[in-house]
Amino acid sequence: MALAGAASLALGACASVPGANVAPGSPITAEEAQLGAENHQAFVNEFGGAMTGPYARYVDQVGSNIALQSGLATRPDAFEVTLLNSSVNNAFAVPGGYVYATRQLVNLMNNEAELAAVLGHEVGHVAARHSARRQQAAQRNQLLGLLGAVIGGAVLGSSELANLSLQGSQLATLGYSRSQELEADQLGIQYLNRAGYDPNAMSTLLASLAAQNQLDAQLQGRENATIPEWASTHPDPASRVQNARQLAAGGTGVVNRETFLSRIDGMIYGDDPEQGVIEGRQFIHPILRFSFTAPQGFYMVNGTRAVTINGEQGRAQLTVGPYNNDLNAYVRNVFNALGGEQQQITPSNIERTTVNGLPAAYGTARVNNGQQQVDVTVFAYEFSNDTAYHFAAITPAGQAGVFNSLYQSMRRVSASEAGSVVPRRVDVVTAARGDTVRTLASRMAYTDAQEARFRVLNGLGSGDQIVPGREYKIVVRSN
Repeated sequence: MALAGAASLALGACASVPGANVAPGSPITAEEAQLGAENHQAFVNEFGGAMTGPYARYVDQVGSNIALQSGLATRPDAFEVTLLNSSVNNAFAVPGGYVYATRQLVNLMNNEAELAAVLGHEVGHVAARHSARRQQAAQRNQLLGLLGAVIGGAVLGSSELANLSLQGSQLATLGYSRSQELEADQLGIQYLNRAGYDPNAMSTLLASLAAQNQLDAQLQGRENATIPEWASTHPDPASRVQNARQLAAGGTGVVNRETFLSRIDGMIYGDDPEQGVIEGRQFIHPILRFSFTAPQGFYMVNGTRAVTINGEQGRAQLTVGPYNNDLNAYVRNVFNALGGEQQQITPSNIERTTVNGLPAAYGTARVNNGQQQVDVTVFAYEFSNDTAYHFAAITPAGQAGVFNSLYQSMRRVSASEAGSVVPRRVDVVTAARGDTVRTLASRMAYTDAQEARFRVLNGLGSGDQIVPGREYKIVVRSN
């Protein structure tokens, strides 16, 4: 939760969608290049900011090379490949030669061919003009608001409040259909073959993503292992593994495992303390100096500008808004933003209170979403004359109290507590004679599921064993 300024990622309500009428595989048009350039910085801001240095240069090198295989352009510098500072497994590309991957997704990979596979898959979406065609079919260019996508769809079960948005923020991509995903997999594998990489890397990467989804669901107490998915817009990778294996057709090529591992060694894994850190049910932001605890049975997802608290009984999100030393006005403004242009959401009244020494204000509004009554709650805290944070929550009618413990847990953190937050990083180690999955997993900087985390991180199946002299990834605490 870096809390950067809100970025509007709408592509504009124009009569035609750039790329919609361009033949698949055709070179990037001037209109597409302009669209990508106009929105690039907004995408970067929305997804954690761009990383720089050796990690970023390596990803750019691999991505630019694989993108050349698409025929969209003839020069590597025609593509802008960005490594995003995000703890979410995510990758996407937009028209104009702009390709993005998060460090968390890169850390999940185990060789350079898998990196090329993900980036090639995203370039495949661009080459096939999938996003343009999805937009044209939907007859809209405005993308779903962040809160509407994260909270509205799951809890409300309706598009009536799909434009709920804490900041008016927009998601980067429309959801792709299964046929589009399979086409992008196929194109990505073609690009791997042309570049001399092992085409089987697409299936091994998808298998790792599926295993990570399943592990996340297990750790968070969810039955549904397909949420969150790769970019939250891609159909479950588990269903695409076998198809990718068949498309590879037993092909061979380089994987560059050792090179890849050496290039990602030391990269931050999981939350960056500058964006706040989730530890179990606690969220702590050592820079902004606050902390809160999710209710029992709920899990959290840390985003660039918000933290989402998810559970069967409702969902909430913590973020920030413009503040001018008036909590009541702040709460009303949040409700207005939540309703957007489609409907007005007004709390019955706004109450004032104090939470752990922090001035606070809150209100709840009951809304009919077309299928059921739901309660929308805003609970805000003043940290200074010009700084306030707030939770916005949606629950079934009458169940708003499920988040009371969350609201009451917000507190300031001391300088010493903030200083004790140390990031996790990938550490590439060489297995010694006598090492086992258990001995290496015991070095993982987690108190739970060490072996499961180690196996998923290294692409190991349940029966795979350690090979002495081979390099493996572990996750350690290190500044």
